[in-house]
Amino acid sequence: MTKRIVVIGDALIDELRDDRGVREFVGGAALNVAVGIARLGVPATLIAMVGDDEAGAHIREYLSDFGVELIETVGPYGSSRAVSTRSGSGEPEYVFNEAAQARRVRFGDAERAAMADAALVVVSCFPFDDVAQTLELAGAVEASGAPLVIDPNPRSGMMSDRVEFVRGFESLAGRCVLVKVGDDDAALLYGEPLDALRARLVDLGADAVLATQGSAGAAIEAGADVVTRPISDLPGRIVDTMGAGDASLAATLVGLVDSPPEDAESWGALLQTAMDVAAATCRFEGALLRLPSAVDGIDLDRIGT
Repeated sequence: MTKRIVVIGDALIDELRDDRGVREFVGGAALNVAVGIARLGVPATLIAMVGDDEAGAHIREYLSDFGVELIETVGPYGSSRAVSTRSGSGEPEYVFNEAAQARRVRFGDAERAAMADAALVVVSCFPFDDVAQTLELAGAVEASGAPLVIDPNPRSGMMSDRVEFVRGFESLAGRCVLVKVGDDDAALLYGEPLDALRARLVDLGADAVLATQGSAGAAIEAGADVVTRPISDLPGRIVDTMGAGDASLAATLVGLVDSPPEDAESWGALLQTAMDVAAATCRFEGALLRLPSAVDGIDLDRIGT
């Protein structure tokens, strides 16, 4: 087994609209995590659907630039696209195209071989409400024997059946070494507070739960160990929160592979690193993971322009 982390999920074009105009970024939760892992020095493979079109070419080039291996399913409706309109707080609101809503990932020989050789298999923004696809994922995960991490990352504009999504997600959550959830996930999927969802996932059998709560910080519960951290105070203003959760997950995953935590102190140190990385990422526009060192020695008034 290598230290390579395999990420399964979405890859798309983020079309950002605000009072400054329209801009495009290569994105998608799974893609952001895979690129973040690579930027932190761990080899990463992304298994995702990508269209045979101009947007797909941009996605492939972007992944190649960051050294992320892509194992792709060719999208029958082209590449996924999310049009996001930003509020004054920087929180995005998304509208997804047909390709994103009908996304599908195949699990053939190449995908299964990569999963079998992975230090971790990470699933983010997967269509758990697609029963057949979820069963294929479960079979591939079972065959690989690799430790599993899930970030359900549901999007109301991509989810067709909330009840089925929860059922599919929970069918795999109990076998995870880590599940990441946010307060928005708890509200959308369960209509309950994040702490209640965290307890639910622990009861299902997840080894650890990373629970992120925006401006209220984050917590990790791992067995008897529960650690919390506030958002990190770094120089500069918050420009864009889009990549915060993906950045914190990428940093946590690299820590799990490099030096698996064994007690509350080491879990706390890992969470602090994740929060620092998330805070740095929020100082720039787009979801590309940034290190805290990125805000040192630059003109803070120009961050994100």
